[in-house]
Amino acid sequence: MRTKPSPGNLPAREHLPATDAGTPVLDVVIPVYNEEKDLQPCVIRLHDHLKRTFPYAFRITVADNASTDSTPLVAARLAAQLPEVTSCRLEQKGRGRALRTVWSASDAPVLAYMDVDLSTDLNALLPLVAPLISGHSDLAIGSRLSRSSRVVRGAKREFISRAYNLILRGSLQARFSDAQCGFKAIRRDVAQVLLPLIEDTGWFFDTEMLVLAERAGLRIHEVPVDWVDDPDSTVHIVKTATDDLKGVWRVGRALATGSLSLDRLVRPFGDDPRDRELTDVPKGLARQLVGFCVVGGLSTLFYLLLYSGFRSVSGAQVANALALLVSAVANTAANRRLTFGVRGRGGAVRHQAQGLVVFGIGLALTSGSLAALAAATSDPAHSTELAVLIAANLAATVLRFLLFRAWVFPDRRGGTPSPSPVVASHQPAPPFHPTAVRQGGNAYPPLPQRPTAPPSPYDTAPYRADEAADRSWRDSTMQLQAVHPHDHDPRKAR
Repeated sequence: MRTKPSPGNLPAREHLPATDAGTPVLDVVIPVYNEEKDLQPCVIRLHDHLKRTFPYAFRITVADNASTDSTPLVAARLAAQLPEVTSCRLEQKGRGRALRTVWSASDAPVLAYMDVDLSTDLNALLPLVAPLISGHSDLAIGSRLSRSSRVVRGAKREFISRAYNLILRGSLQARFSDAQCGFKAIRRDVAQVLLPLIEDTGWFFDTEMLVLAERAGLRIHEVPVDWVDDPDSTVHIVKTATDDLKGVWRVGRALATGSLSLDRLVRPFGDDPRDRELTDVPKGLARQLVGFCVVGGLSTLFYLLLYSGFRSVSGAQVANALALLVSAVANTAANRRLTFGVRGRGGAVRHQAQGLVVFGIGLALTSGSLAALAAATSDPAHSTELAVLIAANLAATVLRFLLFRAWVFPDRRGGTPSPSPVVASHQPAPPFHPTAVRQGGNAYPPLPQRPTAPPSPYDTAPYRADEAADRSWRDSTMQLQAVHPHDHDPRKAR
C-alpha cells in the first residue's frame, strides 16, 4: 500500500521492504588510486562486517582511478574470490569522477562510499544507510565534528577540518557539520537527479553535492562516527585545500547569480507538510516581512548617510532626491533577491523600473514632508529634518512593501503547479510482475536472484566510465514500497 502523495506532482519517498533479494540493496563504493597494499584487507574486513551485520543483500564496488601499480589485479582477484565484490576501472583520476560513474550505473536503491583506509568505524554503516532505506532521508553523512563523535587525529588535520567547515558556514550558509568525512550515502533516485548538477570530479565533489542538496531542501541525516586518522594518507592537503576553496567560490557565485536551477530539486522526493494548501494564509508572508524589515533598516541607514553627504553640497530637496534615488535602486535589488527570492537576471530591468515608480511615491511623501517643514519654520535644524524624514520614510516603507508584494514581485504560483523538468531520465521497474504471486489481494513480485557464476579473474572492468553496467539482473530492481502508519502485512493476521 502506498501513501497518498502530497498535493502536487512530486512522488513520495518509498520504504524498502525488509526482505532479502538477489539485487543488492546497498552498493558500497571504494574509490582507490595506487592502493595495492591496503585494498585487500579493507575489502575483506568490510565484506566480513556486512555479511555478519547487514540484513540486506549488498555489493562492494572497487572503483580504480587509473592506478599505475597492481591495484587492478588485486581488485580482480577479490572480485573472483567474493561474489559480492566487483570492480570498475577508470582511465582518469578523480574521486568525484569515480563516484559519479559507479553511482550512475548502479542498480542498488542505496548508494554509499567510504575511504579505503577504513578510518571510520564500520559499526556506523548500518545507522548511516537505515534512514535512506526507511525513506526518512535523502542523503546521509558521517560526522567527525559531532559532540558524540570519538576522533583520534593530529591537531593540524583537526584545525584544517574545522576551519574548512567554518568557511562553508560563512560563505555558503551550510548547516551540515562535516563535509569531508569519507563516509556518505545517498538514495539512487536522488542521485539520478542530483549528480548531473555537480561539476567537480575531485575531492570537492562531496561538498558540492551536500550544498546543492541542502539548498534544494533535501533531507540530510548525520551520524556521529568513531574515526582514527590514517598517518599514511596520500591526500595532498595544500592542493586539496586550494581546490576546495576554488570550488567554494564557484558554487557560491553560481548560487548568487541564480545560474543553478535548484527549483527542479526542491523537495522532489518527499511528502512535505509545507506543500499542503492552507486557505486564507498568505504564503511566505512572515519570512517576507522579516526580510523586508532587515533590508529596509539597512536601506534607511544608507539613505540617511547619503542625505547627510549630499546635504553638505546641495539643498535639502536635491539631497533628498539623490539619496532616495540611489538607495531605492539598492533597496529594489536587495528585496528582489533576499525578500522575494527572485534569482537570475530575468525581469531585473522591469523590476527596477517598477521600483522607480514606487520610489516616486516615496519621493512625493518625503519631499512633501520637507516642504511642510519649510513652511512651518524658515531655518529648521538638521536633526529636525532627519526626524521628519524618518517619519515620512516609515509611512513610505509600509506602502512600498504592499506595492512590492502585490505589484512588483507578486506570487504567481497559484493554481496547478507545472511539472518539474526531468534532469536525469531513467526507466523505473514496472510496478507489477507478470509472474507475481498474489496473496491477500496484493501482488508481490518474485525476488530476483544474483547470477551464480563467479566473475572472470581477468575481467577488471565490468563497465567503463560514463557507461552503465550491462547486468542480467538490472531490469529486476527491487521496488520500494511506502509504509503507511496503519499498514499491516496482509500475509499476517491482525
